Amino acid sequence: MPPPADRPSFSQTVVAQPADIDELGHVSNIVYVRWIQDIATAHWRAVARPEDIAAFVWVVTRHEIDYARATLEGETVTLTTWVGTPRGARFDRYVEITGADGKLRASATTVWALVDAATRRALRVPAEVAAPFLTV
Repeated sequence: MPPPADRPSFSQTVVAQPADIDELGHVSNIVYVRWIQDIATAHWRAVARPEDIAAFVWVVTRHEIDYARATLEGETVTLTTWVGTPRGARFDRYVEITGADGKLRASATTVWALVDAATRRALRVPAEVAAPFLTV
């Protein structure tokens, strides 16, 4: 599911390293989870206002991952992410991982909750925090 035309996406590439490979000879499931978390964090840091980065932290409440094809050592993949509409304290985040051949390797829907960095309490996502992620 590619991002909607009206929703900005964020992408980075990574190369599967020897330490990423499991006993079956392909990227480990745990590495996909790390990549999903890394792209989400990079998107937040690239797009959010500095005052929001200082004031808030995002925590994962759910990961749902579908694996389509194996990624092998040395292969370059592109991680692309975008967010859905906020619901209270939560944002759905979508990630697609594609190979250099353009074929889908994995896709994920994750749910993140916004937490006040000082109090460590979840809070409703303010419109001004969400805005940079919602409109092209």
